[in-house]
Amino acid sequence: MAQFVRDVMTPAVASLGPDASLVEAAQLMRAQDIGDVLVARDGVLLGVVTDRDIAVRAVAEGLDPLTVDCETVCTPDPVCVAPEDEVGTAARLMRTHAVRRLPVVSGNGVVGVVSLGDLARAQDPDSALADISRAAPDS
Repeated sequence: MAQFVRDVMTPAVASLGPDASLVEAAQLMRAQDIGDVLVARDGVLLGVVTDRDIAVRAVAEGLDPLTVDCETVCTPDPVCVAPEDEVGTAARLMRTHAVRRLPVVSGNGVVGVVSLGDLARAQDPDSALADISRAAPDS
């Protein structure tokens, strides 16, 4: 069983600058089959924008996703973990802060993302959440 975040995280991260439009963020999410994009400037993490942020904080409010930038609707200063943190620490942070994904930061840079699905696959590979996380997305 994996003990450290580095063992379960997804090392590739999708990121955009704070001035990128929400349409750019949604297109990147679609292209990479992900639900969140990190918002960073010069390698410094500013926030996380999720598909739900786009729907609830922008579209539902009548904002134009072509003109609204990621920084406007992202969650600023996200809770993060380090690669050497224990998997249990990531799970506790997700539970405490009611988030499904955590950026993984080493030094000043983001090195990955750990999701609830990553933890499920590592902790209980036979669970329903692990099965869902492994499944191909609906098109």
